[in-house]
Amino acid sequence: MFPSRLYDGYKAFLDGRLCREKKRYEDLAESGQHPEIMVIGCGDSRVAPEIIFDAGPGEIFVIRNIANLVPPCEPDTQTSFHGTSAAIEFAVNALKVKHIVVLGHASCGGVAAFANQSPPLTKRDFIGKWMSQIAPVAERVGAPGADRQSWIRQLEWAVVEYSLENLMSFPTVREEVEKGALTLHGAYFGISTGLLFIRDPNTKEFVAYRDAA
Repeated sequence: MFPSRLYDGYKAFLDGRLCREKKRYEDLAESGQHPEIMVIGCGDSRVAPEIIFDAGPGEIFVIRNIANLVPPCEPDTQTSFHGTSAAIEFAVNALKVKHIVVLGHASCGGVAAFANQSPPLTKRDFIGKWMSQIAPVAERVGAPGADRQSWIRQLEWAVVEYSLENLMSFPTVREEVEKGALTLHGAYFGISTGLLFIRDPNTKEFVAYRDAA
């Protein structure tokens, strides 16, 4: 059976948002999508970019994976699939987005799995292999001290920095950034507080939104 929660949610959508924004959906269907912003976020169900940024249909192009990671640009091979890389390529080359935001968050399960060296969930260990790419990031952050929670937060921020660095390994991204047509941003969402931290491109520090204005 299809989940009743989804049935109920769809009915609410039909009776609510679709009625209010029917013309908008019709226009989007006819003219296609033209978002100016791409958000690369985590698949964590508590951190939905459309909700955090109060975005309507067609406003932001979102790709989500475990721990909001952007892998480095790699040559195509017959044995590899690059979902996140394909989304970046589409957003930059086809949609011509003007901004890419890497959105990290507190209590990230992927980062915790790496930090705690959690046992594999399957023999294939997809999560472990995916998260292993941040090993050099953890080395850069350093060993955990007495305040382990602070260390985890530093690691979560460093993953955002890592993803921003890897975005620049994509030739088209670098080209668009260098000519001023594309800007890269880092952000971090606190689940329990609802507070958004925005990365300062000059200091590379994450500043709470309420203090950034």
